Amino acid sequence: MKKTIPKFMNEDEERDFWSSHDSTDFVDWSSAEKITLSNLKPSTKKISLRLPEMMIEELKILANKRDVPYQSLLKIFLAERIAKELGSQGR
Repeated sequence: MKKTIPKFMNEDEERDFWSSHDSTDFVDWSSAEKITLSNLKPSTKKISLRLPEMMIEELKILANKRDVPYQSLLKIFLAERIAKELGSQGR
């Protein structure tokens, strides 16, 4: 029999509770189901990146051909390359 999760007055109280208690005492994780939270937007962080002007111009040309902003195209290129690099590490 699992313990009952107490009612919390606010998030701070709940955060304090979970920082000192193990969830396995309260939740049967073996019966948990996986779900996809597809509507969540990933958090972003602004960075500063210095690129050669010619590279930016070429990126803008490629982005224009695809009808997307060049910053978005840069994110696509980075995501594809990161996935490729991480995929090749497992081989």
